Amino acid sequence: MNTSDSKAITVIGSGLIGRSWAMVFASGGYTVRIYDNQPGMAAKAIAEIRKQLQELEEAGMLRGTLTAAQQLALMSSHENLSQVLEGAFFVQECVFEQLEVKQAIFQDIAGLVGKDVILSSSTSCLVPSSVFSKVADKSRCIVSHPVNPPYYVKLVELVPHPETTETVMNTTYALMTKVGQVPVRLKKEFDGFALNRVQAAIIAESWRLVQDGVISVRDIDLVMSEGLGMRYAFIGPMETMHLNAPEGLEDYMKRYGEGITRVLNSFGPVPDFFSEQAKSITKEMCELIPADQQHLSARKERRDQLLMRLAKLKDDH
Repeated sequence: MNTSDSKAITVIGSGLIGRSWAMVFASGGYTVRIYDNQPGMAAKAIAEIRKQLQELEEAGMLRGTLTAAQQLALMSSHENLSQVLEGAFFVQECVFEQLEVKQAIFQDIAGLVGKDVILSSSTSCLVPSSVFSKVADKSRCIVSHPVNPPYYVKLVELVPHPETTETVMNTTYALMTKVGQVPVRLKKEFDGFALNRVQAAIIAESWRLVQDGVISVRDIDLVMSEGLGMRYAFIGPMETMHLNAPEGLEDYMKRYGEGITRVLNSFGPVPDFFSEQAKSITKEMCELIPADQQHLSARKERRDQLLMRLAKLKDDH
């Protein structure tokens, strides 16, 4: 064991993201307390985590230096909010994406913990100034936005409230690094953060290209999975440009900047994702992968297996 053993982290919410965060924190040796206000749900989460940890251990993909049994021993389930917060230095909220629910839970938590406890939200699209609006001391508040599933995709966006202290940002960054995540710092809160803004741009143009009859749903996905995604799994767009010209980024822009500008100026308006025309795109997708639980669950399992292997490959290199 290590020095993390005496430090407790509280995870609020026992759904997919809550379970993933619990596994990530336990892999770093932290005591993890899972809370859910629905009777039996936190205990059910522990049972699901036990199964996942055993499967990961058998596959040789378990994170951290502790065994599955040791990690599981660090976790406990709770239905009493004040009890689950006792002794915690960090609280990771993972309830569903509804502003009023998040505001209420943080208002309750803030009244039960000391002023030095960091309050972190897993929100994916709500800015910190909204999420923490009912917390009196906002200096210890931060958004830690993971990528689903967090256990396999290690990026986490750290988004400060306008009043968040540098100490809170640094402590959260150090914690995420210690448990094996890859944190990135946003210098200020911004709608959509960074990841979802980039993702939204990709979604919009992919949708437009299919909608305008340029390419099929299957083939636009191949553009990413067999093209851009191959290199983006290891280097980002800025480094890609830097490496794709003999003399680096400035040279790249001299060569391709005008063409990029021309293409960008040709982009259409934001697509209407709810129009009658949009139904044909949904239909095409469902012909490839039917939207029933059997097919979707199988593809999700395949996705997670591939992400697990990719994560191992990245770790090995």
